[in-house]
Amino acid sequence: MCAVHGAALALLAASLGAVLVRGPAQPGVALAFTALIALGECVRITLPGDREQTPIGAAGALAYALLGPLRGLPAGPGVLQVTAVTGAGLLLALLPAALRAAAGRVRGCGPTGPAPWRERARRDGAARRLLGAGFAAAVFQPLYNSGVVDRFSADGPAYGAFLTAVAALAALCDAVLAALLRRARSGLRFPAALEDELRSLFGIGTAIAATGMLVSLAAGEVGLWALPLFCAPLLLAQVSFRRAAAVRATTGQTIASLAKATEVAGYTPPGHARRVADTACAVGRELGLGTRELALLEYAALMHDVGQLSLVEPVPGGATALLPDEEQQRIARLGSEVIRRTGVPRRVAEQVARLADPFPGPDGGRAVPLAARIIRVANAHDDLLTAARERGVGEAVGRLEVLEALRLERGRVYDARVVDALVRVRG
Repeated sequence: MCAVHGAALALLAASLGAVLVRGPAQPGVALAFTALIALGECVRITLPGDREQTPIGAAGALAYALLGPLRGLPAGPGVLQVTAVTGAGLLLALLPAALRAAAGRVRGCGPTGPAPWRERARRDGAARRLLGAGFAAAVFQPLYNSGVVDRFSADGPAYGAFLTAVAALAALCDAVLAALLRRARSGLRFPAALEDELRSLFGIGTAIAATGMLVSLAAGEVGLWALPLFCAPLLLAQVSFRRAAAVRATTGQTIASLAKATEVAGYTPPGHARRVADTACAVGRELGLGTRELALLEYAALMHDVGQLSLVEPVPGGATALLPDEEQQRIARLGSEVIRRTGVPRRVAEQVARLADPFPGPDGGRAVPLAARIIRVANAHDDLLTAARERGVGEAVGRLEVLEALRLERGRVYDARVVDALVRVRG
């Protein structure tokens, strides 16, 4: 993370210094793109995994990096000016939050800006976009300014294919940087983080790249009016993403209510579902699951005990891991039927239904979803740990006893790979 931020700061300082010394080329154009990037950075959307994205700001930076002719006249700003303009727009967008935080510290009333984790995420995003714009400019601008791009007809397919290739490389660069930063910030393994970022390229990432290319091409015909005109569809796309985020929030509230139902009814100890979900997600991250898989895993872990609501008498201590296999399977199936009627993704119900399936089974356990195997181990870990506390066993000794008990069933009742991952994260 420090390397990415350091590279971004060094590039920003070098580019701003160079532009201030020699003066900006076409100041009006540079100012227009600075304003677009700054305004775009203020309009954010939240993607799964609490990842923030600024589609209009990112598209504006890409468009300036790919800017060729402007109303038929050469406008290539050069690599340093592209990074300087992008950096200036990013700084203008970050300035209000920084001033509010500084004012809060001066008054002694604590931070008044975004939460610390959100501030870090915004700094990470700014570093990514600066380096991504610099990369796109480094690929495109030298070729444009040297006249190599002139060999392509501006209205022919070759020029469009070239822009598409540069935009794709810039998007790949951004995905790699985002994966590196997430790896450093959250501990998510790099392959899983990169997979998440590459998946997002087929959603909002595609819209950003397409808008950036469209603005750079349209500016050649209509001038700076292309900036607001062709960024409007991307703004509408952001509205759709916000609605999708609202749906996800509603789903999360439904799941939280169902998870609490077993505790309120006295079937499970307070906090059991949350502890199981936290342990399951920690194991899932250790095993390299991506954001989407982790979200579904958390949903299933929170609702894994919903089937207990069908029992006439609660299980002592809610410890389903201590029940016979047949009873565990019946509770899992009943819980799955309840979940299917809540509008939660179908895979969550399937994972809960398979929680107590025999392992390893005739196929070596491969037919049992990994999420179900993880939740079964996480649930047993919390059930056994709760039972140890009730016997008066100390916390440290109890944890060792529970891990040893799970190791004894490793490869017979519980997935060996999952147990090993649990030992690494909870040992």
